Amino acid sequence: MKVLSRFPGQPIVVTGDLMLDQFVWGEVERISPEAPVPVVRISRESFHLGGAANVASNLAVLGARPLLIGVVGEDDAGKRLLQELEQRAISTEGVIVVSGRATTVKTRIIAGHQQVCRTDRESTGSVSDKPLEQIRKRYRASLSEAKAVILSDYAKGALPAWLVPEFIRFGLEAGTFVAVDPKAGDFSIYAEASLITPNKKEAERASGIEIVDEDSFVRAGRELLRVSRAKHLLITRGEEGMTLFEEDETVHISTVAQEVFDVTGAGDTVIASLTLAVAAGGSVQEAAVLANHAAGVVVGKLGTATATVEEMRASVLSRSDR
Repeated sequence: MKVLSRFPGQPIVVTGDLMLDQFVWGEVERISPEAPVPVVRISRESFHLGGAANVASNLAVLGARPLLIGVVGEDDAGKRLLQELEQRAISTEGVIVVSGRATTVKTRIIAGHQQVCRTDRESTGSVSDKPLEQIRKRYRASLSEAKAVILSDYAKGALPAWLVPEFIRFGLEAGTFVAVDPKAGDFSIYAEASLITPNKKEAERASGIEIVDEDSFVRAGRELLRVSRAKHLLITRGEEGMTLFEEDETVHISTVAQEVFDVTGAGDTVIASLTLAVAAGGSVQEAAVLANHAAGVVVGKLGTATATVEEMRASVLSRSDR
């Protein structure tokens, strides 16, 4: 719990794919006569930060100072994303505007409390050479003041496979904790990272081991730890909690979520809160427990959400009273 009090002001570099989450809210009153689909009567819409931008948002809500690096398109969505960052007092100095590239927008149609459809507008090809070089320079420059680094890879082109090992090496040489939220199927590109945080499906795909029971799950985790040579591997498992793999130990952390309304952005919350806890002086195991509490808070909310320090503290205290 003392770690939570050391969150304010911690400088954390976040680089990766910046996205905008759009939510269109309404109610279903009938089925369309044109096709067997629901007709949603729209009442409002809202915008939230997604991807690496949501990681930065989680950090900012917890009191940290995110140093965000990435690209947006020169389009309306890009302008909206920059506005959302500014409204949360997150610096946009490291965000590069690229003409001719679409800002990734995930639009979710919500009827009542149920998501009925999602549409994606995005560019998934690698960012062009010039903005990538700008990202690289800004990343290296930011390491001098960083306590930790988060690489948020959503496979949208801001973290091409050839650049990831270099970013990990730069971070480690600067003496920072380097955490990676992975999307690549080949975990060798994350070699020697301090922490990798795949979900269960990503772990199954990357390990090549079908996860059907606890034994196959552990074998998959151990294989990924071997391939990546990471110091720590945390696999998030939804309602089954999360499991931390280390060289000599495997630690399972049961979920603390009371109700699950929406898992959107929960992985961003996990890597943000865990990395911040380590930067604030916590051990990785202690940080993983706190991240589990943060995830339990956000999945109980509808839409892309964040957890506050007060909510995390209340969650921890509610469990300790049992």
